[in-house]
Order: sequence, then C-alpha cells, then structure tokens
Amino acid sequence: MTKKELFQYDFEQHVREGLSAYPKFLSSKYIYDDKGDKLFQQIMALPEYYLTNSEYNIIDKFKTELRKEFETSTTGFDLIELGAGDGKKTKLLLRELCENQINFTYKPIDISQNSIDELSANLLDLFPDLDVQGEQGMYFKVLGELAHYNKRPKVIIVLGSNIGNLQHPEAIDFLTKLKDVMAPNDYLFMGFDQKKDPLTIQNAYADSQGVTQEFNRNLLHRINKEMDADFSVDKFEHWEAYDPETGTAKSYLLATEICEVHIGKLDLSVGFKKWETIHTEISQKYDDDIVEWLAHKSGLQVKKHYEDDAKYFKDYLMQVKA
Repeated sequence: MTKKELFQYDFEQHVREGLSAYPKFLSSKYIYDDKGDKLFQQIMALPEYYLTNSEYNIIDKFKTELRKEFETSTTGFDLIELGAGDGKKTKLLLRELCENQINFTYKPIDISQNSIDELSANLLDLFPDLDVQGEQGMYFKVLGELAHYNKRPKVIIVLGSNIGNLQHPEAIDFLTKLKDVMAPNDYLFMGFDQKKDPLTIQNAYADSQGVTQEFNRNLLHRINKEMDADFSVDKFEHWEAYDPETGTAKSYLLATEICEVHIGKLDLSVGFKKWETIHTEISQKYDDDIVEWLAHKSGLQVKKHYEDDAKYFKDYLMQVKA
C-alpha cells in the first residue's frame, strides 16, 4: 500500500469511527487538501489570527541567536520540521543559515503533499543551493524515521503551536516519542501559544470574515468528494468555545437542522439532531509552568524560551534531560 493509499485508508477509518461515536468527532488534520491549505493561508493573514505574526516576530528577532545555537558541530546538522506548511516563518531562519553558509539539510514534513511540493519548489527558487528533502506524512508515522538521522546533530522544529492540538496526555506521548529519537546534542524548537485575554483567543478562532468556518467545513467537502457522501455543508456552522480555566479552545461543526447523511464509500448512514456537534479540534494554551511540566514528564528539559513583542507566544528550546 502506497503512502497515499494508506493515508486515505486511515482517513476513511477515522470518519467511520468519528461519525459513529457519541459525541461525534473528526480530526482537523484531515482538513488539509489543496483547498484546505489555501484557506489556512487566508486564516494566517487575518488580523484576528495573531499566532503567525507573533511567531514570525520571534524568529525574525532571534534568528541570529538561533543560528549560533544550532551551529555547534563542524559536521553541520539536519533541520527537520514537522508540519512545515507554507514555510513563511521558517524561511527567515533558512535565509539566515544560507547567507552565513551553514552546512545543513532541511527536511520539511507535512500531512499535505500539496504543501510539500509547493514549499520545496519555492525554496529552491529562493535558495538554489539549499538541500531540501520534503516528505509527506503524519507526525507519529514519521517519528521512527527520524531516529535514522543520527550521523550528525539534528534540530527538530514544530512551529505554530501545533502541539496545542493534543490533550496533555497525548502531548506528553508525542514529546516522549520526540525525545526517544533525539541524541544528547540534538535540539527541539517548539512553539506554544500562551494564555492571554480570553477574547483575543476567542476571536482568533471565530473570525469576523467567516474564513475559519469555511476551513472547518472543508472536512465535510472532502468526505463528500472522496467518500461519495451527501453532506449539505451549508447546514453546518462553525462554533468556537474557549475555557480560560483549562486553557482549552475547542472547535465544533454544529448541525443547524435535523438531517441524515449517507457516506456511499463506507456504506454508512449518519443521523444528526438539530444543534448536534462534531468536535473537530482543540487548541491548547500554555504558560511556563505547564510547558516545564510537559517537558519534565517527557524526559526533556527547557534550555531557553523566546517571546514575541506582544507577549502572546513563546518558542521553547529543549534538549534531552541530562
């Protein structure tokens, strides 16, 4: 089975499980196809969506310091990015490394093959001498392969607070798996969105232009297109709820009327009550104590952290705990 076929099989099994459960759920990772990628790029450009600009500010401000941190070996290093997307923020760091003629390989990994193809082509236009080795895949499925990158130090980067899509136990499991493929001189550079004014967070995931709603609805469009389903997509609305006590933002699709959906490829019929939910995503928010706790439970230690000017976001530099 090819990677594409395996991904499609996983997607179909997930849809069967998620829409047969109570309460219903679907993972946001399946939003990302060509259309989903474009919608997320629109989200990142929205004035309410502070995360991208905050982390862009961090990397722009600290790129020289980061280059010096990563440039610790005469053999160079491998820069491995999980969830590379369009690479907007990473390009700042790549330019810093290329202009200073640092010996490194860049390996972007993303769930979307479209994103990998576009990013790789764009980077070779910008940096013709850059060694880019893009790969399509999901985090947990590529972690085992990362262990083979052991001939020289590696820097694993996870930007955009992607870890926020995981509940704390899942985040610890993910961080532990990363720790298990890291050598003592490797680095993990990871973004964590910080707790802040709840209204700022609420607005970031419920924008006034409705782009986030169309982004979440793309899950249903994909199921219609790829699994011969008949969702009336406009009968489902996006809803966001942020709990400042737990630091958890949750995204849902709500059925605005009673309906029944048939998914032909799965031979599955799914009934929806009015206002029934499909839980699509969590976006966890953090503070230093929580990040230190997650790192400690995972066998990692925080070496440094970097904060944006607005104090909305932090990137943490971690290593395997001594």
